Amino acid sequence: MQLFADLLAGLGALGAAVYCLVLSRRLKRFNQLENGMGGAIAVLSAQVDDMTKALNRAQSTAALSAEQLTALTERAEQGAERLELMLAALHDLPEAEAGAHRPRMLRRRPRSSGMEAAE
Repeated sequence: MQLFADLLAGLGALGAAVYCLVLSRRLKRFNQLENGMGGAIAVLSAQVDDMTKALNRAQSTAALSAEQLTALTERAEQGAERLELMLAALHDLPEAEAGAHRPRMLRRRPRSSGMEAAE
C-alpha cells in the first residue's frame, strides 16, 4: 500500500511539473513584445498615454477659450449698456422742425502771401 501511495504522489508531482512547463511556455508566448499579447498591450499603453496628453491639451485649450469668451461677452455687454444709454440720451433731445434747422456752412478766406503782410 505504501508503494501505491508513493507511486500516486510521484505521478501527481510529474503531472504538476508538466502543467508548470506548459504554463511557462504559454506565458513566454503571451509576453513576447513583437507579436504576442505583450506587444498589443505595449501599443495600447502607448496609445492611452498619447490620448491622455491630447485630452489634457484639449482641456487646457478649452479652458483658455472659455476665459477669452467670458471676457469678450462681458466687454460686449458693457458696450451694449453704453449704446442703450446713448440711445436713451438721444430720445431726450428735442425734435427740430423740418425747415427750421439748416446746416451751417463755413468758408475759409484764401491765405494772403507773405509779401502782402510785409507791406
